[in-house]
Amino acid sequence: VRIPARKAVPFVPHAARLRSAYLYGLAGFALLSLGDAVIKTMAGAWPGTAVAALRFGFGTAGLGALLLWREGPRAFVPPRWGVQILRGGALAAASLLFFLAVFVMPLAEATAIQFVNPMLTAFVSAWLLGERPARATVNATILAFVGVMIVLRPNVELLGLAALLPLAAGLGMAFLMTGNRMAAGDTSPLAAQFFVAAIAFVVLSVAALAGHVSGIAAWHIGWPPASVIARCALVAVSASGAHMLVYAATSRATAAAIAPTVYVQIIAATLIGLVWFGDWPDAAAVLGTAIIIGSGLWLWYRSAGAGRGERV
Repeated sequence: VRIPARKAVPFVPHAARLRSAYLYGLAGFALLSLGDAVIKTMAGAWPGTAVAALRFGFGTAGLGALLLWREGPRAFVPPRWGVQILRGGALAAASLLFFLAVFVMPLAEATAIQFVNPMLTAFVSAWLLGERPARATVNATILAFVGVMIVLRPNVELLGLAALLPLAAGLGMAFLMTGNRMAAGDTSPLAAQFFVAAIAFVVLSVAALAGHVSGIAAWHIGWPPASVIARCALVAVSASGAHMLVYAATSRATAAAIAPTVYVQIIAATLIGLVWFGDWPDAAAVLGTAIIIGSGLWLWYRSAGAGRGERV
């Protein structure tokens, strides 16, 4: 009996996988900042809960249609409901909390505060997955965190409880990134993105309905202006693409290793704030941003050294 030869699987060096993971992460998080800016323009036009629910409604519909066309009805059955609910719930919480934050705070400040996310991701992934981040990742994260503190110069007394909104959003993103790692390989990237968007849509719809019936005027849901609908659709497209890039990144490396790439958001948010909202960064913000960029370049260099067998 003739046994057919197995098809050779291309070998991808560890360093090459890390570099591709970082590129996916950087692109995904930068795209998220663009969507955040669009969200900020809707402050006061519609309740934040409704904006978040409509954004994920568009995303779920678009991803569902694409998934049905490419993979058929069987793709809509997830292999592990618990992991998908963790991912969707975490994304819903992170998105809603951050939407509310950018409604009341400058985009760069809200983005900077949630940059405890890499630290939180390392703890969450260690708790849920037993992953131990590499020393280079820990050092780069600490260095970038110092840069964030310089940019933000946090003052809880000045910001009040609003400072806790992006902090809580960062915790939600930490659970999302860890959940992405747990779900890696269970389904196609497209199906994984559909599940997380669909579950987030359900959670946010319940939150929007609860706010509407609460009797609080700020949470009352009326018919949205056409411009709000259009902007929610735009954010749905950009954010879905961004989360697919982040999912691809966490499929190639550990959640803790990818976490530092989130710092590209502060660079994107600063540039967008300057061009779109006229928020000029001061000297301290420029210094902090330089430290963040330097930490990313240093991590890239150390990762390349790991691929050559050097000690990291």
